[in-house]
Amino acid sequence: MEKLTKPIYGGQAVVEGVMFAGKKYSVTAIRRKDQTIEYFHLPRQTNSTLSFLKKIPFIRGIIAILEASANGAKHLQFASERYDLDPKDDQALTETKTESSKLSLVFGVAIVGVLSFLFGKFLFTVIPVFLAAFTKPLFPSKIAQILVEGTFKLLLLLAYIYFISLTPLVKRVFQYHGAEHKVINAFESCQPLTVENVQQASRLHYRCGSSFILFTVIVGVFVYMAVPTDPLWLRVVDRLALIPVVLGISFEVLQFTNKLRDIPILRWLGYPGLWLQLLTTKEPSDDQVEVAIASFQELLRLEENGESERTEAIR
Repeated sequence: MEKLTKPIYGGQAVVEGVMFAGKKYSVTAIRRKDQTIEYFHLPRQTNSTLSFLKKIPFIRGIIAILEASANGAKHLQFASERYDLDPKDDQALTETKTESSKLSLVFGVAIVGVLSFLFGKFLFTVIPVFLAAFTKPLFPSKIAQILVEGTFKLLLLLAYIYFISLTPLVKRVFQYHGAEHKVINAFESCQPLTVENVQQASRLHYRCGSSFILFTVIVGVFVYMAVPTDPLWLRVVDRLALIPVVLGISFEVLQFTNKLRDIPILRWLGYPGLWLQLLTTKEPSDDQVEVAIASFQELLRLEENGESERTEAIR
């Protein structure tokens, strides 16, 4: 019963670190060039309208995704600016930040994060439509076209993840992604958060955003059955207009599979998402797990005690 009553925490991997989010704060811990661990704290803003919308099924998923993209962009910026910088040069970073972050200053880091997510979703939605249209002489029926479109979307997603995972930087991010999941799994299993215990936990988790991305592909196939595939221009318009619908339903599917993960017969509903995580997560090293544990423990401290005397970034 203790396991079921634990609060739910989210997170994401960043460059050389891990971010965790609770009800009041989100925290990133990164490994600096001198091997110290530095923290970034971000209080969660309360908004009565957003709080109300996040209680409405299907709409709450869209709000949660946009909010996560906005907050995640701030943590990613912190990590990418500091992970390979010698701490002695931190002052220089502060002085040159205005010059190097003009785009962020104009639009705001949060808006840039949301726009990046929407642009990526736009590409992964539209490109498969045109690819499927080329196969229409071979697969002319509506059902066949939707299935081919879904297949292209899945192949495009898998190919993208695979090829970026070959780069050393992204491979380490995927290792931190695995560390993030291991910490959450150990915490939800009521295990003490030691490196040894966390390393024994699974690097896969039912609530992962990777699972959500895959569910958008699967859900899209069913949603698109309700709209025509001809003419091509209308097909493109429909796909773009239905993005919020697909996102909202996919979020509910993700939450549903998470609730079923302890039921032996029904837990398989979340397996496709777990299989995708075999690509988006890697086994972390002990020092990476140490960073993930530090981030999560700092979040727990903040959730209980608040900022106190601390600043946003602490080494």
